[in-house]
Amino acid sequence: MSTRELITVDPQDLKFIFELNKQINSSVHLTNNTDQHVGFKVKTTNPKKYCVRPNTGVVSPKSTCEIIVTMQAQKEAPPDMQCKDKFLLQSVTVSPGTTPKDITPELFSKDSGNVVDECKLRVVYLPSTAAVAKGPEQVLLSNGLGADKGNLRGIESSRTNADSNDKSSEVRALILKLIEEKNAAIQQTNRIQKELDLLRRGSNRKQGGGASLMFVIVVGLIGLILGYMLKK
Repeated sequence: MSTRELITVDPQDLKFIFELNKQINSSVHLTNNTDQHVGFKVKTTNPKKYCVRPNTGVVSPKSTCEIIVTMQAQKEAPPDMQCKDKFLLQSVTVSPGTTPKDITPELFSKDSGNVVDECKLRVVYLPSTAAVAKGPEQVLLSNGLGADKGNLRGIESSRTNADSNDKSSEVRALILKLIEEKNAAIQQTNRIQKELDLLRRGSNRKQGGGASLMFVIVVGLIGLILGYMLKK
């Protein structure tokens, strides 16, 4: 912010969030620090590129007005995003009742005898949020900053291929791990099944041996009883 004799201009830099093929607006506020009416006029070194609304006007005492500067859609960005365009704001005291239509170039001429206050404004380009998200290579490419498009496309293609290969390797590794875990589970299941079969067979054998022994004992007892009865 810079305080002049008549008007305070805020900010003194016209900041444009630069995007290709898109109209962009920037604004400044003019504050009349005096008890008089102040007329103003805005000039630029590149009038075909910018539209200023309003480019002339009157600011009442102790009041503020806003100026909107519109930059026409640009097909390419300047080198290093540096802009040499400049604006000049001229202001002069006028009588009460003066309207914007009464603000003529003659009011600001040296021959008018008026004390003309001047403030220079420079243009600053800022990268857009979308451009920052794209990354440096794509910013250069989209803004036409003289980068080799073929090389940038090759870089982007290589990066895409590398990402794809990395993802494929991760998927293959995961599949192999799952197969190994499945085989280990099958082997563990088979081992447990074999142990259960062995346990069942051992149990059956024990039960069979016990029955045979009982059979022998019963047969022997029957034989003894029959022999005893025959002797009698």
